[in-house]
Amino acid sequence: MNLDSENNEFIRGSSFLVTGGTGSFGKTMVKKLLEKGAAKVRIFSRDESKQFNLRSEFDSRNLELILGDIRDSEVLPNVLKNIDYIFHAAALKHVPPSEHNPLEFVRTNVLGSNNLLRALVDSKVKSAVFLSTDKAVYPINAMGMTKALMEKMVRSTSYTGNTISSITRYGNVIGSRGSVIPYFINQIKNNKDILITDWRMTRFMMSLDESVDLVLYAMLKANNGDLFVRKAPSANLKTILRSVENLLGIKSNNIIESGIRPGEKIHETLLNSEERTFAKETNEFFQVKGIASSLDNKIPKRIDTEFTSENTIRLEVDELTKILSTNPEVKSLL
Repeated sequence: MNLDSENNEFIRGSSFLVTGGTGSFGKTMVKKLLEKGAAKVRIFSRDESKQFNLRSEFDSRNLELILGDIRDSEVLPNVLKNIDYIFHAAALKHVPPSEHNPLEFVRTNVLGSNNLLRALVDSKVKSAVFLSTDKAVYPINAMGMTKALMEKMVRSTSYTGNTISSITRYGNVIGSRGSVIPYFINQIKNNKDILITDWRMTRFMMSLDESVDLVLYAMLKANNGDLFVRKAPSANLKTILRSVENLLGIKSNNIIESGIRPGEKIHETLLNSEERTFAKETNEFFQVKGIASSLDNKIPKRIDTEFTSENTIRLEVDELTKILSTNPEVKSLL
């Protein structure tokens, strides 16, 4: 879906805040916003080294960096001043650390998001999109549980104000830090052993550009409390590994099957059957209305299927290799 014409009008001359904006998503979003003529792109994050690197990468007078933590509610009213739109990406995101440090994930993903929602009530922000994950559906790990609670807060009617708050939910982003593809590339290039949890495991495949398109689509189309999901194909671990080998022209050294780690699933779900029943569907997106609104007055037709990494389009090795070969984040790792 080409949203460029809508995005140009929507972005040009507006001011944006990206919380946690020094990560993989944030950098891609900053690039998009600056290219499309945003008047201001404000980054709010807690890592000064990453902010320094971001400033070096984007030498723009329209880029503003504020050092701080989403956990600190006192600073947020000032951070939100003169901002039109917000992308809330600040989060703790990795599953294994969440199993060992669940309270830290609660403090950032739940209480930090609550701080932002409360600050929005008295702000002049037009719209805020909160980024979530497939792990929030039927969560079995602490990270997914905290993201599920964050979603519930955004979709609730507990926060009143003029800001439209919505949610985007997506799965694995190709080439993002800490994900499986950079891990495979690093291990193969350095002739190291590769740990495989379970060959049956499938994961959604989405590029950073597609994740940016999803949140921009949500910003344009949302009513309060709406949830948005972008349709995406998936691949199993064997397909991902073979595709990386093809890309590098190198075979893996030694593969060790370690078994599933605490908090991991064989397949991920982006939309459960209840949500899909109430979803408006296009060729590329699902939109689930918030609690305070409904699609129409009719009783919805029951849909018993979920949208999972098992039942979506499954990529073969050649298809995924082609996708990876043109992906800028992956190419930078080769």
